[in-house]
Amino acid sequence: MPDLDMNVMWLIIGFVGQGLFFMRFFVQWLASEKEGRSVIPNAFWYFSLAGGVTLFAYAVWRQDPVFIIGQTTGVLIYSRNLYFLKKEKQKQHEAAEGQVAS
Repeated sequence: MPDLDMNVMWLIIGFVGQGLFFMRFFVQWLASEKEGRSVIPNAFWYFSLAGGVTLFAYAVWRQDPVFIIGQTTGVLIYSRNLYFLKKEKQKQHEAAEGQVAS
């Protein structure tokens, strides 16, 4: 019986990961509709990372090397994009502080 409970738990984790991954497309679609052009909001990358990490954990549990490699590369890309966003925000903050000091 414990194996069944563990299987159900991991299925739930897999579906949660898939739901998070779906949300990235949903928020991107909403942002694009609002702007009337293609837009990738920051939330897209956060949902991508959260979904990717969750699906990576599920893939490890499933011992699926194809899924593991796919999610690993995605998580690296999502993390890098979030790093760029943070770096850009920091530059904007420093520029704004420089203008105030002048």
